[in-house]
Amino acid sequence: MCGITGWVSYRRNLTHEQAIVDAMTQTMSCRGPDAAGTWSEPNVALGHRRLAVIDLPGGAQPMRVSTPDGDVVMVYSGEAYNFTELRNELNDQEFFSDSDTEVVLRGYLRWGPAVADRLNGMYAFAIWDGRTQELVMIRDRMGIKPFYFYPTPDGVLFGSEPKAIFANPLAKRVIDVDGFRELFGFIKTPGHATWQGMREVEPGTIVTVSKDGIKTRTYWRLEAKPHRDSVEDTVLHVRELLDDIVRRQLVADVPRCVLLSGGLDSSAITTIAANQLDEPVRSFSVDFVGQTENFQPDELRATPDTPYVHDVADYVHTDHTDIVLNHSELSDPELRRKVITARDIPVGLGDMDASLYLLFKAIRGKSTVALSGESADEIFGGYRQFHDPVIQQTDFFPWLMLARTMHHESSLTPELEKALDLRTFLTDSYSSAVAEVDRVDGEDEFTHRMRVMSYLHLTRFVRILLDRKDRMSMAVGLEVRVPFCDHRLVEYVYNAPWSMKTYDGREKSLLRGAAKDVLPQSVVERVKSPYPSTQDPLYLADIERQANALPADHPVFSLIDRKALPGGHRYTLERTLSLATWLDIYQPEVVF
Repeated sequence: MCGITGWVSYRRNLTHEQAIVDAMTQTMSCRGPDAAGTWSEPNVALGHRRLAVIDLPGGAQPMRVSTPDGDVVMVYSGEAYNFTELRNELNDQEFFSDSDTEVVLRGYLRWGPAVADRLNGMYAFAIWDGRTQELVMIRDRMGIKPFYFYPTPDGVLFGSEPKAIFANPLAKRVIDVDGFRELFGFIKTPGHATWQGMREVEPGTIVTVSKDGIKTRTYWRLEAKPHRDSVEDTVLHVRELLDDIVRRQLVADVPRCVLLSGGLDSSAITTIAANQLDEPVRSFSVDFVGQTENFQPDELRATPDTPYVHDVADYVHTDHTDIVLNHSELSDPELRRKVITARDIPVGLGDMDASLYLLFKAIRGKSTVALSGESADEIFGGYRQFHDPVIQQTDFFPWLMLARTMHHESSLTPELEKALDLRTFLTDSYSSAVAEVDRVDGEDEFTHRMRVMSYLHLTRFVRILLDRKDRMSMAVGLEVRVPFCDHRLVEYVYNAPWSMKTYDGREKSLLRGAAKDVLPQSVVERVKSPYPSTQDPLYLADIERQANALPADHPVFSLIDRKALPGGHRYTLERTLSLATWLDIYQPEVVF
């Protein structure tokens, strides 16, 4: 796992711009603390920061192969879990390393951009093809690894994160109405990067930059296909896939661990991993001071995590560590700065971002690679909104419908709220997303509606969480792998009908059926509980005090109505503090 960046310019000599290329590369140091490298020729410059995970001495980048017609050079972030099989296919080539990076590069030499079709993994990489004077940028199917680009008059800037692009004077920090809609709408529009003029390489796409401009081609998308397996065969196949996926994702030349929440998803990954390893699995979980003892059920969380975490840890004898956080750690303004800097945008998830950062930081002291249960709810239908009869029949983003039933007072200034017109934006975005969904012949209306709901979560929601996971982990140099995002599993379960995903009358039936033989009964029976949030009233008091202490002339109050702060909802306070911190750090030009 690494950080990549680069610059293509067809009108200037980039060998004279080394200081800028170095600055772009340096912004990625947290993503790659182990090594740094740059490479340039007149029309292109590439930068790389490395987190060494496989072939520690041999995977240095940028990685170059010379051909009679020109050099082919790559910067790569991520992991190709099937690199061993691909290397065997390429056995007529002479390899100089044991890294998956070189396998991908030599795969490109053999198959061109179609190498993407053969990859199983999480990846974002850019290849400068000196034979054609083109840059080829490729991102994994699910969007696990972030990848941004910024077109310029004579080429492009790119990077794993916006901060790498902003280190180049050609990129301007501007956020307009479209960017704010993306922030406050809480959906992830494919290709949208929040910042004006910046784009994402969309998941499952190939972006090619040449003297003729920028072209995009989709190599993978979710497609509706008939599902012909029985329930029993489907459960069996899900388990077979999980066994294979976990086995592949445990491969590393550095210490590994699992993230364990005590829920069905992470517990399944933990116990399957435990059955495959010869040594005890190292596991970590997050908790808050006094939370387990004083837990109060709320609208989302019926039970605390820790008792279930310990059930799993005891059941398979993991080497377990609880990371227990207090209110002052979570509300620390310096931690908030680190979180906002890591994310580049003020998402406003407050203690849930802060605790994830601190959890990952603690893990990084003992492990370099972690396996996570992220994305299982989107794939198997675990969230509460999947099972709400009203939401099932409502033509709107399901997670936003659920949020409206719980709380949602407006805290934006009237001027910003009018300019954004979020209702129209979200309605249009919903219609656009639904139009992408294929229909299987003979699919009844309810089954199709549930397919649509699944599609929305997999293309407009889970990418928010994947980006959060990536940014918080890479900010401390930790590689987090997500077995449930293996595209084979996603494709297979996406096409299983809803009746099969709920065959036992509960959420995530297919996953429960596939993993129940390796889980303690308490976890098999546990009701879905989201990522934890502190219930400590001292945390709320801290952030309320900090928000109310903001100067009256702070630019955040051109966005947030100051009258909403006294006695305001916790979410409003966290959003205000995130926005204020972001404005202080990035000092963007705000246009609305």
